[in-house]
Amino acid sequence: MILRWTGQARSQADTVQADINTLKQQDQALKAQAAAVTNSLTQEQQQTLAAAHVLVDRKRFSWSRLFADLEAALPGNVRVTRISVRDVAARDQTLAELDLTVVSKNAATITDMISQMDRAGTFQAELRAQNLQKGRGESGTEYELYVVYRPRSSSSAENQTRELASAEASLAASTGVRNE
Repeated sequence: MILRWTGQARSQADTVQADINTLKQQDQALKAQAAAVTNSLTQEQQQTLAAAHVLVDRKRFSWSRLFADLEAALPGNVRVTRISVRDVAARDQTLAELDLTVVSKNAATITDMISQMDRAGTFQAELRAQNLQKGRGESGTEYELYVVYRPRSSSSAENQTRELASAEASLAASTGVRNE
């Protein structure tokens, strides 16, 4: 019985290795095709393609979600006067670099806000400048921040599916049962 299982395991290992080799060959072929396409494009076409990628990345960016997350992160006594997006990039997740200008009467409030933003993980804020607001009919200080925004995953259903799969896998491992 052990010899039969060993033979089956070797057969499965050989099949998996053959699949891996096939996938590697396909990967190399696709990389060669991509390089050929890239080399066939003119400089202007490459710039146009890069601009198209930037537009697609910006399309994935949700302004309403940014405003909701920002509203949740800002204390009630801090007022936003300006937001501008420097860059939006989609790597593993969407990242946005922002210039954010806020007004507050208390510097400690801004310091606490920056700390809370960093701890929450959605925003990473860095103070760039501060300007006193005298003479504009307002009191307080204007703070200019550089902020990196990483929206959280909105799909709780995906997270629940992953957690369920993880629980099933650990249950199967503890009982010795295999899901196939």
